[in-house]
Amino acid sequence: MTPMMRQYHEAKEACGDALLFFRMGDFYELFLDDAKVAAGILGLTLTSRDKDSANPTAMAGFPHHQLDQYLQKLIKAGYRAAVCEQVEDPKQAKGLVRREVTRVVSAGTLTDDGLLDPREPNYLAAVFAVTPKSKGKKSAATPAEIQVGIAWAELSSGRFEAGVFPKSRVEDELARISPAEVLYCEDDPQTHPDLTMPWSWTSRPGWSFALDASEKALCKQLAVKGLEGLGFEEGSAPAIRAAGGVLAYLQDTQRGSLDHFRTLMCHNRSPVLQIDAATRRSLEINRTMRTGSREGALLGVVDRAVTPGGSRMLADYLAAPLVAPDAIAYRADAVSELVGNHMLRADVRKILTDTYDLTRLLARIATGRTGPRDLRQIAVTLGGLPTLKARLTDRVSDCLVEIESRLHLCPELRTSLENALNDDCPLSAAEGNFVRPGFDSELDALRELAKGGKQWIAEYQQRQMDETGISNLKVGYNRVFGYFLEVSNAQKDKIPADFIRKQTLKNCERYITPELKEYEEKVLSADEKASTREQIIFADLRQMTHDHLAVLQEVATSIARVDVLAALAEVAAQHHWTRPRMADDSVVRIEGGRHPVLDVSMKQGEFVPNDCVLSPETGMIHLITGPNMAGKSTYIRQVALITLLGQVGSFVPAESAEIGIADRIFARVGASDELSRGQSTFMVEMVETARILNTATSRSLVILDEIGRGTSTYDGLSLAWAITEHLHEQIGCRTLFATHYHELAALQETLPRVANMSVAVKEWQDEVVFLHRIVSGSADKSYGIQVARLAGIPPQVNARAKEVLAQLEADHRDNLDRPTIAPPNGNREGDKYQLTLFGYADHPLIQQISNVDLDSMTPMEALQFLQKAKQGLAPSIQSPQHTS
Repeated sequence: MTPMMRQYHEAKEACGDALLFFRMGDFYELFLDDAKVAAGILGLTLTSRDKDSANPTAMAGFPHHQLDQYLQKLIKAGYRAAVCEQVEDPKQAKGLVRREVTRVVSAGTLTDDGLLDPREPNYLAAVFAVTPKSKGKKSAATPAEIQVGIAWAELSSGRFEAGVFPKSRVEDELARISPAEVLYCEDDPQTHPDLTMPWSWTSRPGWSFALDASEKALCKQLAVKGLEGLGFEEGSAPAIRAAGGVLAYLQDTQRGSLDHFRTLMCHNRSPVLQIDAATRRSLEINRTMRTGSREGALLGVVDRAVTPGGSRMLADYLAAPLVAPDAIAYRADAVSELVGNHMLRADVRKILTDTYDLTRLLARIATGRTGPRDLRQIAVTLGGLPTLKARLTDRVSDCLVEIESRLHLCPELRTSLENALNDDCPLSAAEGNFVRPGFDSELDALRELAKGGKQWIAEYQQRQMDETGISNLKVGYNRVFGYFLEVSNAQKDKIPADFIRKQTLKNCERYITPELKEYEEKVLSADEKASTREQIIFADLRQMTHDHLAVLQEVATSIARVDVLAALAEVAAQHHWTRPRMADDSVVRIEGGRHPVLDVSMKQGEFVPNDCVLSPETGMIHLITGPNMAGKSTYIRQVALITLLGQVGSFVPAESAEIGIADRIFARVGASDELSRGQSTFMVEMVETARILNTATSRSLVILDEIGRGTSTYDGLSLAWAITEHLHEQIGCRTLFATHYHELAALQETLPRVANMSVAVKEWQDEVVFLHRIVSGSADKSYGIQVARLAGIPPQVNARAKEVLAQLEADHRDNLDRPTIAPPNGNREGDKYQLTLFGYADHPLIQQISNVDLDSMTPMEALQFLQKAKQGLAPSIQSPQHTS
């Protein structure tokens, strides 16, 4: 094994299962199995070293400047990558260049702009379960009894949070956080990965979650004596262990500073609106169900943020709406002030447009991966703060006043960065030429030397001409001799004694002098010295910025906050949304409500607004009937989204709105098979409905769409009936239930807080027009056949469906319990029984047969009975009395 390959294997051993990118000059190389895997994923050419040997070494590589794009492909394919860099200058190395693994890159540890979506947070999460000690129970602990710590951190921003949750809520919480990567303890069966979830899973040894070690490491990182002051008191052990697991992983993979992690927030300190994973999908809060895209989802509509940090913070706001009335009002007051002051809002958004992603810039400062361009962008961002701060001065809302107070101007840092750095800086400090001329006199002198010192050469040449009297003497330069003095043959008799001949040409002689050679040495070393001096200046600027890290993080957060508030105000002003009145009760009173996404995406005036009043007087449960395509699902979703927006602190699409603050929102809308979990459509529907019935409270908002449609008609109706009764009698929460079961309308007569609503439809010449208006009362028809025609069902099928419908509505069974539906074209084939969707009715003949004593009948009597039954005479037969 060569020394280089020995070095490679040492690095490979240090990075575990990650694919190793090994820097060799201007290339990154992969060897052995890593090369084979990477070649297939990245499309690299697979070659080998020592091709003629018995065991050639597989290898694949790419130019160093393509690192980001190949890392991105590898991470998307579910792999981890370790980057092994040359950590000393090859020119100064004695023997083999020293190399070290400088970082391990995984889905949850990305920091480079080229690998991240600027609008999306990129969380690394960890889960750790603690099962309660047995108290004499024979049965295992339930998911509600098992406590799971969840911690999540964003390396690119320094955000760090943790909390304790029952195991039954783990999936919902992870769906809210939407992590890129989840760490789990390989020894903990309670948190083994669910591979159907859309994030990568990474196993970690049990010791990385040890309680004492985790608490000690967290206290050291956060510079605190204990975690109680942060809210982690008795019962917080699972959260501390999960947070310790996250920190240990970051320290293992980053191999550098994590100074931007300065606090750990206790999630349980600030309760938020709970939204389970199914509801997030159904309401399409962050992603559409069909494409998984932001566009078309609620987030895509309200995200008018002009900074990446603002977009990420808005996504967090929508993922975790508030439940505390004061916190909601605090945020909504600021939105209201920005809605009412167009010039203020426009100015703020214009200023923010010229800022950069300060949060992620600071993360690169903290981890030591910054470059001159990053520092220049920080300078530009600081340059806009005085104007922004001035525009936020003398605001009315407490939120804007607080934001203004946290916009620290950092004048010394800003001045240093602006004076030092060129407007156009390179990504890497190694590229050089990023310090402004005039900032550092020593650097300026070295640069002048490196350029050849034109002025010194001119002065030296003139001085030599004056001293020697050689009028045509000139100073030249070539790569072979360096600097030289050139004298024509006609004047070589004037050459002084200190001129040293170097070259004889046809018409001239070339000489050097000790003074000229001394200057040459200065010139030749000046470029290297200039580069070194520039690196020193860069290091000083980076350290100065690092010293302001805590203050700058506060500034970054404040920029994101004001951007979010201005974005919410912008969409409200553009689309005439109104501020809701948030009430501490369980009512909903919406006048002229509109679906937020459709209200923005459709032309103004096209969407039909609707009212919604849920109260003890008007009914806490609304049963909404009407045909498909009429707008039932849109209506119930819009009520849920208006509630959610109100609790975010946003304005809402309505003429007016009073919203009782909900503790949870549940949406059972639509269904699909979950083949990966082996669950049918109906099973998924029932599991999600069970969760609602078991966890909803009187302060919850529940929307249901077509519960029970995945099974037989009678089963579905029965379930829907019983579910409605349970919501009314046992829970008492606000509920919107869209259904095709018109029979449920009878519940209004027996349940006082149930009200029937329907979607208005106009019929004209066998055509149906959907008015999209919600009116009082139940629908008397489903209009399914008309909708089928609109969908493109062939006319002959529709015509046949009308015939069947007419007969079903008249009488669906004959007196022999046979379907009365005639086959197509009126051709009944004998007396063959037809399959039916409906159960069999009771028949007198069945009762008579059950009363017959078959053992006492003679064969002839039995035959006569069957003959009469076949003829439809239904004889009343008593068992005959026989004599011996």
